[in-house]
Amino acid sequence: MDIHRIDTTEWDSALPASGFDVFHVPAALEVLDRHTAGELRLLAGYKGDRPVGLFPLVVQDRGLGKAVLSPPPSMGVPRLGPLIMPASPKRRKRERLNRRFTSAAIERVGADASRSLLRVVCPTAYTDPRPFTWEGLDVETVFTYSLDTAGLTSDDLLSSFSKSLRREIRDGLDLGVEVRRDGTEWAERVHEQTAARYREQDRSYPLAWDYVSDLTDALAAEDRCRVYTAHSPTGEFLSGITVLYSNDAAYFWQGGARATHDNVSINSLLHWHIIEDVVADPPRESVTRYDLMGANTERLCRYKSKFGADLVPYYVVESSGASMALAKKAYQLVGR
Repeated sequence: MDIHRIDTTEWDSALPASGFDVFHVPAALEVLDRHTAGELRLLAGYKGDRPVGLFPLVVQDRGLGKAVLSPPPSMGVPRLGPLIMPASPKRRKRERLNRRFTSAAIERVGADASRSLLRVVCPTAYTDPRPFTWEGLDVETVFTYSLDTAGLTSDDLLSSFSKSLRREIRDGLDLGVEVRRDGTEWAERVHEQTAARYREQDRSYPLAWDYVSDLTDALAAEDRCRVYTAHSPTGEFLSGITVLYSNDAAYFWQGGARATHDNVSINSLLHWHIIEDVVADPPRESVTRYDLMGANTERLCRYKSKFGADLVPYYVVESSGASMALAKKAYQLVGR
């Protein structure tokens, strides 16, 4: 197998039709490259002239060592990591490709050096993390909530929600709350409200507005970003959610700060309108899932489990042992 570093044009040509997350698209990677400390390296594995593996990595040199990250921390990127694209459906050949590509990519960026730190959060389509384990890395299984809408109507989905969630949606509708699908000019209002909610909890919000603005504009230009806002009958802004789209799924990305109107929670109504559009008016016909995120935080699970979504695993890969703990401290890897 040949491993090459490629540019975003070549990456776009190599990207498969499905099985990747929204931050794998070139528009998102280019924004990350401009706003992230370190160097973006796009690696592609080829068998002949056919791409069989893709791996976006950010390399941060830190004096005596380096951090190799996919995704970079504190950028609001839930998952990135490798994509494997085997030609054969045979398990033996798929596993051999995964093993060889993973090993070659790690070696190519020097992530196997003793003073290097590697951290990768894999996409949900990457289902076999064993090659990382065989390279001496730690692998942890984590989860997301993914609501499958394929072949279902809005009524089908609504009936699968919990009783309390259906009541919240109906109450919001009865109050005359208007949910709009707005342009990215409303992303700033969603960002401001989210940052304010963090301050109320004595936490700092890591996403700068110039980054969020560049990202949402770049993705909206490709029909990969929508902003949903909720307004009272008098026009008051109540809450909003910024949604990003891959070819397969919609992603709850930013917003959803706790908001009520006449003692009724508004966010359930926002999510419902997003789901209705995934069913009836997605930006791409191939979008048939809504990724709710938040399945690794107990407090959030109590709410998001009400949607009856599938609990989908994905994998976090990290350099192992005491060296990892020291590297985390030295590199100040926060915002995980």
